[in-house]
Parts: sequence; C-alpha cells; structure tokens
Amino acid sequence: MSSTMKSNAAQQSTQTENPLKALAGLGQSVWLDYIRRDLFTTGELKRLIEEDGLRGMTSNPSIFEKAIAGSNDYSDELAELARRKDLDAKGVYEQLAIRDIQDAADALRGVYDQTRRRDGYVSLEVSPHLAHKTQETIDEAQRLWKAVGRENIMIKVPGTPEGLPAVRKLIEIGINVNVTLLFAQEVYEKVAESFIAGLEDLAARGGDASRIGSVASFFVSRIDTLVDSKLAALLNGAPANAALLHSLEGKVAIANAKLAYQIYKQKFAGSRWQALASRGAATQRVLWASTSTKNPAYRDVVYVEELIGRDTINTIPPATLDAFRDHGRPRLSLEENVAAAQQTMADLARAGISMKDVTDQLTTDGVKLFADAFDQLLAAVGKKIQSSRAQ
Repeated sequence: MSSTMKSNAAQQSTQTENPLKALAGLGQSVWLDYIRRDLFTTGELKRLIEEDGLRGMTSNPSIFEKAIAGSNDYSDELAELARRKDLDAKGVYEQLAIRDIQDAADALRGVYDQTRRRDGYVSLEVSPHLAHKTQETIDEAQRLWKAVGRENIMIKVPGTPEGLPAVRKLIEIGINVNVTLLFAQEVYEKVAESFIAGLEDLAARGGDASRIGSVASFFVSRIDTLVDSKLAALLNGAPANAALLHSLEGKVAIANAKLAYQIYKQKFAGSRWQALASRGAATQRVLWASTSTKNPAYRDVVYVEELIGRDTINTIPPATLDAFRDHGRPRLSLEENVAAAQQTMADLARAGISMKDVTDQLTTDGVKLFADAFDQLLAAVGKKIQSSRAQ
C-alpha cells in the first residue's frame, strides 16, 4: 500500500472536506484499484471505507502479480499450500486470491447493504488466456463465483467479441459482471446491449433483476499514451498542421470518455430499459479505470477531476488516491463541453489518426499485458512452491 496514505489522511482530517468523500455528493463512487493482504491485516481497508468513503475494489492479474510475487505477505500461506500435492501453481494462486477477495467482500459488505447493492463490490478476473474463448470464460466465471461464495463480488470478463456473449449469459444466470478492457465507444454500446439483453433473459426465466450488479470498465490513460505517441511521430516530420496535432495532446482519452457517458445515458433510458427498471434493475454504470497519470507533464489527478459524473465510478490506484485526497478539486466535469469532445474526435480523424486503430491495438495489447502478468505470477508462485517442497 502507498506509504503516504495514512499520513495524507491524517493531514486531510484537519481540512473541512475530504475531496474523495465529496465525490459521493456528486454522484460518483470511489473504488480502489489495488488489493494486497496487508490492507486487511493492518485495518487500512476499514479506514479507507470510513474516512475516504471507499465503496469498492478492483483487481487484475497485474495487481495480484505485484501483491503475491512482490511482497512477503503471502509467504506463510504459500508454504502451507505448497504441501498440498493436489494444487499446481494456478491452484495455489487461486487459493490466495480467493481469500483476498473474500476478505475484501466481507469488509465491503456494509457498503453493499447500505447502498442496496449499488456499491460494495470487489472484482476477480477470469484468466486472461480465455479472452477469446466464450464457453471457457462462462465456465471459469461460474467456478470462481462459486468458489468465492460472496454475492458482493463481480467477475471480470474482457469486452472482446468472444467475451460479450459470455457477459450476456453470466448476467442471465445471476452472476455480477465487470466488463473490462474497454476503449472504444462502439464496443461499449455492444457491452451495454449485452447487459440489457442478459437482464431480459434473466427476467424471462423469472429471475430477480434487482440482485444484479454490473459495470463497464473504460481504460482511460492508455488512450492518451498511445495517441500522444502517434502525435509525436507525426510532429517529428514538421508537418504543416503542427498546431492541430499539438492541440490534441492529452485530450483524446477524456473526450472519448465523455462521449461514452452520453451513450450510457441513451442506452439506459426509454421504454426498453424502464421495463427492467420497473423490476428493480440497476443500470450498468461506466467505471473509469487506468486513471493514474502516465505523462508527468499532465496534472496528476486529471483522469479523476475531468471524469466526475453522476452514476459513474472511478477505480483509483493508491498513489492517485493520495494525490486527489491532498489536492483534488471535485466538480461535475463529465458533461462539460461535450461539443468540444466531439470536435476533438473529429480533429483526431482530420489529423490522420484512426480511433478504431487505436482502440483495437489497445484491446490487443491489454489482453497480452494481463496474460503476461498472469504468466509471470504463476511462474513466481511455481518457484516458491518448488522451493518450499525442496526444504
């Protein structure tokens, strides 16, 4: 956990209002994009819930790789699990991860109850190696859902073409889903459609639509990282449209997110949605992920400050959480200058950069990054198992 988190929180207590808690008043929920055993053993998660208004948590293979392979928090349990001959590296990892997810879900259960199932969730991802396998994704999601045994969890499924049918089926059978690795507005529209269709399937079977929670996770900062690199490459040629290219730097990710939110508002309105809402269904909120600032030239909380809107979530990594608590300026920013956001996307196309190419590449790269992190995690766990069994 960030070493400055507690000290920053103590400083914040002398101020009139914690900027993180102010977000709730603007309709946005703060989730933590981080998980590690010491959150529970030190009481830090409990403090974050009580003092910062934390309402949920997300995990992914990269986060677990850093937590399990990069700390000693799991050494004793790893040694104990290594004695079980029935578990391979993946089996040992899952035992460790499931315990963390259960502990997080239990800590957040009060939030889940108080918000009537709107918040209080923790997410666990299916293997990234299943990103292009529909039935295997469904099977693994069901297995993990059952193994964790908590109703306030979400199973993360990537928003690939093969993942979307899995999302619909999992919603139909009553499993909460966090649809992850979203970049493109067009894909998001299909995600929302899969969710709504899944709820309709559930309702047709006589299921309780009010018990389903789901979010659509847009990865934000990665868009600017890739687009800015493409802009830099074009600028190296000293083009005539240099002013246009410079005007797009650091602007595309937020513009894209603002337009995605407009799609959210459209999809969850009208008679089709109202038929489900009358059964107690809650909307599939947009969740902003990858919200740490990668470019030091940009404000360190820009992907929090500029994406604040009603019925949204921002899942924030520890360092960015600290920064926003310290100097964040909350305001309803998500619907400011929507016309300018549309112009930004038009200017991007005019500059010769295809947003579809950008989002397709980011999706492919995102699946690979998580798969690589998952493999590194399993390799590290495997080495620790071998070392323990050799003693």
